Amino acid sequence: MVDYHASNSQASSGGPAVYMDPREQENDWDRDLLLDPAWEKQQRKTFTAWCNSHLRKAGTQIENIEEDFRDGLKLMLLLEVISGERLPKPERGKMRVHKINNVNKALDYIASKGVKLVSIGAEEIVDGNAKMTLGMIWTIILRFAIQDISVEGHVFLISLALSYIDSWKDGLAFNALIHRHRPELIDYDKLRKDDPLTNLNNAFEVAEKYLDIPKMMDAEDIVGTLRPDEKAIMTYVSCFYHAFSGAQKAETAANRICKVLAVNQENEHLMEDYEKLASDLLDWIRRTIPWLENRAPEKTMAEMQQKLEDFRGYRRVHKPPKVQEKCQLEINFNTLQTKLRLSNRPAFMPSEGRMVSDINGSWHNLEGAEKGYEEWMLNEIRRLERLDHLAEKFRQKATIHESWTDGKEAMLTQKDYETASLSEVKALLRKHEAFESDLAAHQDRVEQIAAIAQELNELDYYDSPSVNSRCQKICEQWDALGSLTQSRRESLERTEKQLESIDELYLEYAKRAAPFNNWMEGAMEDLQDMFIVHNIEEIQGLITAHEQFKSTLPEANKEREAIQAIQAEVQKIAQYNGIKLSGGNPYTTITPKTIDNKWDKVEQLVPQRDQALQEELAKQQSNDHLRRKFATQANIVGPWIQTKMEEIGRISIEMNGTLEDQLVNLREYEQSIIEYKPNIDQLEGDHQLIQEALIFDNKYTAYTMEHLRVGWEQLLTTIARTINEIENQILTRDAKGISQEQLHEYRTSFNHFDKVRGQHRGPASASAPTGDAEFARIMGIVDPNNSGVVTFQAFIDFMSRETTDTDTADQVIASFKILAADKNFIMAEELRRELPPDQAEYCIARMAPYSGPDAKPGALDYMSFSTALYGESDL
Repeated sequence: MVDYHASNSQASSGGPAVYMDPREQENDWDRDLLLDPAWEKQQRKTFTAWCNSHLRKAGTQIENIEEDFRDGLKLMLLLEVISGERLPKPERGKMRVHKINNVNKALDYIASKGVKLVSIGAEEIVDGNAKMTLGMIWTIILRFAIQDISVEGHVFLISLALSYIDSWKDGLAFNALIHRHRPELIDYDKLRKDDPLTNLNNAFEVAEKYLDIPKMMDAEDIVGTLRPDEKAIMTYVSCFYHAFSGAQKAETAANRICKVLAVNQENEHLMEDYEKLASDLLDWIRRTIPWLENRAPEKTMAEMQQKLEDFRGYRRVHKPPKVQEKCQLEINFNTLQTKLRLSNRPAFMPSEGRMVSDINGSWHNLEGAEKGYEEWMLNEIRRLERLDHLAEKFRQKATIHESWTDGKEAMLTQKDYETASLSEVKALLRKHEAFESDLAAHQDRVEQIAAIAQELNELDYYDSPSVNSRCQKICEQWDALGSLTQSRRESLERTEKQLESIDELYLEYAKRAAPFNNWMEGAMEDLQDMFIVHNIEEIQGLITAHEQFKSTLPEANKEREAIQAIQAEVQKIAQYNGIKLSGGNPYTTITPKTIDNKWDKVEQLVPQRDQALQEELAKQQSNDHLRRKFATQANIVGPWIQTKMEEIGRISIEMNGTLEDQLVNLREYEQSIIEYKPNIDQLEGDHQLIQEALIFDNKYTAYTMEHLRVGWEQLLTTIARTINEIENQILTRDAKGISQEQLHEYRTSFNHFDKVRGQHRGPASASAPTGDAEFARIMGIVDPNNSGVVTFQAFIDFMSRETTDTDTADQVIASFKILAADKNFIMAEELRRELPPDQAEYCIARMAPYSGPDAKPGALDYMSFSTALYGESDL
């Protein structure tokens, strides 16, 4: 055993102090009852402060260390406070024997803890022997404040208090000790070694104010002695150790709680974000579907074209962000569920009607409404196009017919035959016959006008009332003309018997001129007739028919020349016979000039018709170019999308390298897909040109823009989901401590199992086995809903469950118990003191009041709160 005085003398001479076991120091008081007065003063102050730091917990203190322990009562109370155990009941008498008995009970308790008390008896304590009393207190300090410190702490204290005892004298060691654990309390760089009083007082004041360590020594006493008392220093430093040790436990507990609360706050934030995003998306779908289901027809083509343009704007501008939101919503949902699973939280159940399946159902309804709306608009545009064409055709034919009928009623009702000569009557009769021939020729036009009006009514033409009115007027006039024609014929035939002479040449002219004139009128009408075609074949058919018509013109010209020759013959005969012709041909109003004028008109209309047909041919060729251009790109994009979908499926199974490598590769792959977007945009532009050109079919491709849009959206969604799967696997790996080799082994096993089953279900799932009892047991864990499909995420959770280190409700309760100083409840001020402000208020707002037997006002129930974080199933 090292001699106490030897160690002191070494230190005094400047050499290093020798480490002394506290159990050996217990015997120092027995060997040498002499104590340096300066050291005694330091010990008396330090030991008194140390005793009071514990006695205050019992609501009392001592003033004089050798006097106040004489009756043994406060000595027994001190031992009960520092040990947490009950001593025998003290004797309350005032006699010396009672005091001795009480002190003996205290000394017996100290001895029961394995402490050997040499030369310290109850009588010395009762008699107020200061050195014996200080020796007893030092023995208690050694046993209950120093000996119970861990090996590391023991060496720490002894090394500091003995090996470097002189370092405490300048105060830097005290300040360094505080700065090491609480750097914000000490500005160590501003301390000076040559100012020990300031250093010591600074350390003592900070310790008392911020660490709840009472001031146990005076700076002047330490500076004023050659060497500070070891026992005083060790006692004071042990208080630092216990203070920092308790703070470290509280900090550890607080950190665990903060971690759990941070996870819970983040999860709640993710839940709120999901609910809002889901609500906003569903509201948008609910607002959009009625617009897409509105089938109120428009009256004009321009109004329907505006509807189509609005729909294109919706497709180009409004819907794409919602597609991204829907994809992001699914990714957020999967990520949230993964985080909840990794932190032992119950799975997240969205509000009613906001499940991912609900959103997918609403989205399916939206796409159905889109398809129906577009088909309806295109059909309406076709109908309006047909209506506009028919209406214009009706107006054209009605105008021609009305122009022809103008003045016919007046002609048929005149009585010119009553005063006419025989030849004039015969002429009138022949003229009437020619009119009847002309009238019959116009019958087809009237029937066409009526048929077009009927079709306009059936197609619900918006201006049908005016069409019907005009058609009714034409039909009534036609019936009137028929009646008047019949009446005039009867009158002329009654007179014909009295008239005999007729000019055969005039008659022949009239008979041939009338149908020829009618043919020219029909030709002019046909040459000016509107046409509508939808492809090259139809316009080529019209061009062929027009060429056939042009091939008949030479024969028609011969007929014209023949008719004109008849008129020339009439003139020749009249001139030859000296006949003075009065007026024109009595049998017809069709003069040679009229025929020539109409023939000239026909010849003018033929090249105009040629030009119109060639322009339409160019238009149809342009349309066919648009079809081919769209088809060429679509026939590339469609297979490309399909190939990429198949590649993603293979990639998700055959992934190599680390998860981070896979994530980088997948994001590069995703970027390559995104960079393909201009091809989709180009197709959208080509598709818009096709729709603007009113092209409704494309024989060059089986791909529609709708098909390609859906494929493109599915491709983006699939690669995003695959990336999200890898991100969730990284979360799982990091949270569960799975190595890259383990994860690769899990993936290999998972893929092999899936191939063996022969029922691959996608990039992140395996088919469930049947007929195997062990697999059935496992499936009950990884597939509790009995869906028959196991996700790779569930497979990882199962494989790593036994080795996962996650926080539990019991761990969180234990952490709160540390912050609450072993109470079954915690106070709001304790939470605010130990936790960051936002997390402290988070707990206070959610903790219920504590109602246990030891409850006090303002007490909070941290046990129920901790249990609620993990769900009832964890209890």
